[in-house]
Amino acid sequence: DVQLQAFGGGLVQAGGSLRLSCAASGFTFGDYAIGWFRQAPGKEREGVSCISSSDGSTYYADSVKGRFTISSDNAKNTVYLQMNSLKPEDTAVYYCAAAPGTMGGLAVYEYDYWGQGTLVTVSS
Repeated sequence: DVQLQAFGGGLVQAGGSLRLSCAASGFTFGDYAIGWFRQAPGKEREGVSCISSSDGSTYYADSVKGRFTISSDNAKNTVYLQMNSLKPEDTAVYYCAAAPGTMGGLAVYEYDYWGQGTLVTVSS
């Protein structure tokens, strides 16, 4: 049974940093891409970043490029999202998700498995 759990969210002031973690279980980690998505109140879920578990290729939304860094520890079946220089517009529930085939991008429909998400609130 594929399970994903995101944690590490919290309250941070603008300009601060947080690191989110996504713990995965129930599948061969290297056969999937792992993505981070976020959803703010009243808005659609959007892709933030993703990483290929096979070759480590990474992708970022323009809104977070240069501020966020995705990384993985395949031995621990864990993916991280380091978020620096946070802005109030980064406030959202952040979700991690898994896409089979390791070719995932930033589109919601590419991902089959989802965690419940963790709330990040950035105050001004």
